[in-house]
Amino acid sequence: MSASGVSLPRARVSTKPTATLIGNFLSGPAGSRGISEELADRLRASGWDVRTASHQRRKLLRLIDMAGAVWRGSRRKGIVHVDVFSGSAFLWAAAVVWLARLLGKPYALTLRGGRLPEFAARWPGTMRNVLGGARAVTVPSEFLRREMQPYRADLLLLPNPLDLRAYPFQKRERPSPRLVWLRAFDDIYNPALAPRVLARLLPEFPDASLTMIGPDKGDGSLSRTRIEAVELGVGDRVRFTGNIPKTSVGEHISCGDIFLNTTNVDNAPVSVLEALACGLCVVSTNVGGMPDFVRDGEEALLVPPDDADAMVQAVRRILSEPRLAERLSRNGRAKVQSMDWSAILPRWEAILSAGAGAGG
Repeated sequence: MSASGVSLPRARVSTKPTATLIGNFLSGPAGSRGISEELADRLRASGWDVRTASHQRRKLLRLIDMAGAVWRGSRRKGIVHVDVFSGSAFLWAAAVVWLARLLGKPYALTLRGGRLPEFAARWPGTMRNVLGGARAVTVPSEFLRREMQPYRADLLLLPNPLDLRAYPFQKRERPSPRLVWLRAFDDIYNPALAPRVLARLLPEFPDASLTMIGPDKGDGSLSRTRIEAVELGVGDRVRFTGNIPKTSVGEHISCGDIFLNTTNVDNAPVSVLEALACGLCVVSTNVGGMPDFVRDGEEALLVPPDDADAMVQAVRRILSEPRLAERLSRNGRAKVQSMDWSAILPRWEAILSAGAGAGG
């Protein structure tokens, strides 16, 4: 069974090449499951021999585990796939790429994270070098494709996928002031903005509530958000669920009607995809890739970052304009219809097979 709660078929005996996936495989220790973990499961179910790294959280052990996975796979026909983030995580990706080149192993890359363009601008030569030797480079958003094209022109757009069967759709025609927030508690996602929005809504909508879902990343943002809620007098209106299994995301977010994406940095977040799939009306900051990802006024309402008043006004519009709510809900679900795994997995297989066949 996949993380989305849908049973996958048994792996078939196959002549497909092997794949070594390098990225975040931290659902055990960190409590949040990434796209690469789901991709690994689905490739295995399709007959691939898949190796993954890394589940280690400590940096040195993580790097050793990644390098070891590439080394162990160097004599097997196949391809290495590496997720590329900014910051220190980029150094791990660069080291894995260097090792793959040394071993003559073909590799493909996926660029991730809203901060990657800013990072690339500081290290343009290194970025071009890492991207230049890849058999293919994919991006999950039009934003990253546009911003990263100066470093490689032939970037392939491959959206983050969902299993839509795991996200029951309900059209919001007359939404209630039940707010939902889903993300890891980390300062870059600005979680404390959500209770500020709730506090400003309560005088006009006294039955408003907020559910905040996600793991604690340990930077203090969870405790600061709790304190903010209490100091604003809405502590009893905010429910913190902690981390939840991927299988129950659809059920949990469907308890609300309006989804708040409060982040200061973003690309094409899976949490917003999940909210759109369930038919929630999305209000998001217009940072990073969000203006490319959703159409303002059609699939979501976009507001300036860290602006509680603007976000309150957007929520107020949804609650007072039924036609707007219905349009956002309907169009949001339509937005994600083409992002189902049934459409995206064959494209992944084609990219990885072509890259492995070209060498290795």
